[in-house]
Amino acid sequence: MPDKDTREPHVDAPSKERALADAAPEAPAGEAVASGPAVIAAYLKLLPSSPGVYRMLDREGTVIYVGKARNLKARVSNYARLGGHTNRIARMIATTSAMEFMSVRTEAEALLLEANLIKRFRPRFNVLMRDDKSFPYILIARDTAAPQIMKHRGARNRKGDYFGPFASAGAVNRTINMLERAFLLRSCSDSVYDSRTRPCLLYQIKRCSAPCTGEISLEDYGRLVDEAVRFLRGESQNVRRMYQGLMADASTKLEFERAARFRDRLAALAHVTADQSINPEGIEEADIFAAAQDGGQTCIEVFFFRTGQNWGNRAYFPKADRSLPVEEVLDSFIAQFYDDKPVPRLILISHDVPNRELLAEALSIKAEHKIEIRLPQRGTKSGLVEHALANAREALGGKLAEGSSQRRLLDALAERFSLSASPRRIEVFDNSHIQGANAVGAMVVAGRDGWVKGQYRKFNIKSQNLSPGDDYAMMREVLTRRFRRLAVENGEGGAPEPAAAAATVVSTVLDAIGLGPEPADDDAFPDRPDLVLIDGGAGQLAVAREVLADLGLHEICVMGVAKGPDRDAGREHFYLAGRDRPIMLEPRDPVLYFVQRLRDEAHRFAIGTHRAKRSKAFGTSPLDEIAGIGPLRRRALMKHFGSAKAVSRAGVEDLKAADGISAEMAQRIYDHFHEREG
Repeated sequence: MPDKDTREPHVDAPSKERALADAAPEAPAGEAVASGPAVIAAYLKLLPSSPGVYRMLDREGTVIYVGKARNLKARVSNYARLGGHTNRIARMIATTSAMEFMSVRTEAEALLLEANLIKRFRPRFNVLMRDDKSFPYILIARDTAAPQIMKHRGARNRKGDYFGPFASAGAVNRTINMLERAFLLRSCSDSVYDSRTRPCLLYQIKRCSAPCTGEISLEDYGRLVDEAVRFLRGESQNVRRMYQGLMADASTKLEFERAARFRDRLAALAHVTADQSINPEGIEEADIFAAAQDGGQTCIEVFFFRTGQNWGNRAYFPKADRSLPVEEVLDSFIAQFYDDKPVPRLILISHDVPNRELLAEALSIKAEHKIEIRLPQRGTKSGLVEHALANAREALGGKLAEGSSQRRLLDALAERFSLSASPRRIEVFDNSHIQGANAVGAMVVAGRDGWVKGQYRKFNIKSQNLSPGDDYAMMREVLTRRFRRLAVENGEGGAPEPAAAAATVVSTVLDAIGLGPEPADDDAFPDRPDLVLIDGGAGQLAVAREVLADLGLHEICVMGVAKGPDRDAGREHFYLAGRDRPIMLEPRDPVLYFVQRLRDEAHRFAIGTHRAKRSKAFGTSPLDEIAGIGPLRRRALMKHFGSAKAVSRAGVEDLKAADGISAEMAQRIYDHFHEREG
C-alpha cells in the first residue's frame, strides 16, 4: 500500500479568505451578534462560482458545519433563503453568525479538504467519525542485517515491508505469533538482538532461528524473511508447496529431523490461513463498508482484505443527526475514514452513496492510482457485503441493548439515591501517589452509552504547598481546576446582555421560518455533570461541596463513595449532602455493582497515570541537566561511579578519571553539583 499523500489541496491566497470574511456585517460593541439568513446573504456578492469549502460559525466563533460545493455562490445562496429547509438545516442557518471560505481547483479537492476540516473542527451539524485511532500493521524492518518482525502504528518512515491494515492489535499479535512459528523470524528489539550472547527462550521453543548468536547464518535467515514476505503478499499456496517439496525431499534422504522442521512450519502455516476466517476468491485488496441504521443510530462495519486474506473487521458508530439517511452518513464517513489512511484499490459498499463517483475521483487523487467504489448486486462480492451488513446489524443491536441497559441502571441509580433526574453525565474523581510523590488526579466520564473515554482527564498536582499525602488538598486542587474551567466556559453568574440579545435573535428567526422554540437535543452529550462521584467519605465530600459552592455550581449533585469498615467491596458507604448518615445498598444490588465499576475505572485510570509519571521520572537523571552530557558520557559516568549521587559527591580529579570526561567537563560537572556551596 502506498504511503499517505501529504500534499495539501490548492487553496487561494489567504487575503481572499480574509476578504470574504470581512463581508459579514459587524455588530457595534455591546450589541448582539446577528445570525441567520441575512448574515449568510451578505457574503454572496464576493463569492466566486467555483469549487470550494465553506465553514459556518456561531456567535462564539465555533465551527458548527463544514461543507463542500461545486459552486460556492450557488450553494451559499440556498442557505440565504428562508423556506424549503429541513429542521436540521434551518436550525444550522439560524445559528450561523459568520462564514469562512476556501477556494480549490476541483470538487474532488474540495471533498478531501472538507473531510480534513470535519475531523479537525468536529462541527456539531456534520457526521462525525468517533473512533479515529490508527490501524496496526505488521512491519518486517530491513534496516538491520537480520530483519525484525514487529507490530507498527503511525508514520511508515522506517525502511521495510508493511502489511495491513489489521482491524486490531490482537489480530496483529496473533498473526505475528503464527509467523514466528512458521518462519522463525526474530521479534526482539535491536538493542536486545545486539546484546545477546546465547539464544533466548524463543529459540528453545522453536519460535526463532536465533540469528543473534549465529545459530543460523544471515544468508539462510534472509531466505526465511523472503518466504515470510511472499506469504504475507498472498503467495501462501506457493510457500506451502515449497515446504511440502522440501519435507518430501528430506524424508527421502532420511533427514527426519529436517523433515520435522518443515512439517512444523506447514502446520503453522495451516493455522495462519485457517485464522483468516473468510478468504474469498478474486478479492486481492479491498475494504468493505456496510451500514445499518436503527433507533436513531448508525453502525458502519468495515472489513479489511489484503493479499486475498481477511485481516479483520471493526464496527464504528458515527455521530450523526437522526434525520440523516444511512446513505449520507456512509458517504461522509468514508471520506473522513481515508483522510489519514492508505486507500485500497477497491471499496465495496452496502448502499449507493450520493457522491460515489466524486469520492472515487478524490480518493484516486489522494492514492495516486485508480480507486473503484462498487455497489455489488450479485456474486462473491455481493455475498461479502451481505456478510458485513449482517455484522453491522448485529453490532448495532448489541449497542442499542447495551445503551438500554445503561439507561436502566442510571434510572435505578437516581431512584436509590433520590436524585431529581436520571444523570446523563457522571464524572468520577480519584487521586494516586506514593507518599505524595508523583501525585496525579484523574477524572473518568460515563453517560447513557457507557464510558466516554474522549472526555477523560489527567491532572498533575502542581501545588508546592501540599503536605505529602494530603488527599484532601489534592482533591481540592483537582476539583477546583476542573470546575473553574467549566464555570468560565459556561459564564456562571448570569449571561451578559449581548449573549441574551443574540439568543433572542435566534429565537425570532426560528419563529419566522415556522420552527418555534428549539427543542433540547437529547442526544447531545452535556459538558457539565449531573452527578460527581468522589472516591472517599465525608471529608472528601465536604471538600467537593465547598469547591462547587465557591464556584457557584450548587446544582451539581456530589456523592462520596467509601469502602466499609474492613474495606470490603460490597459494603460501601455512600455519602450525600443533606443526609446525616451514609447510605448502604444491598450486596447484590445491580446499582452497587454499577457504582463499583465507576469507582474502579477511576482508580484504574489514576493508577495508570501515576505509574506512567513515575516511570518517566525513573528514566530521568540529574546528569541530564548538565550541558554537554549526552547518553555516552552519562553511561561512562554511571559505569565509573555507580550512581548519579556518587557523581555529585566526586571531586574534579575523580571525575576526570571517567572515560570521555575532559578537565573542562569535569569542572562543569563539579560546579553543577556544588554551585550552592560558594
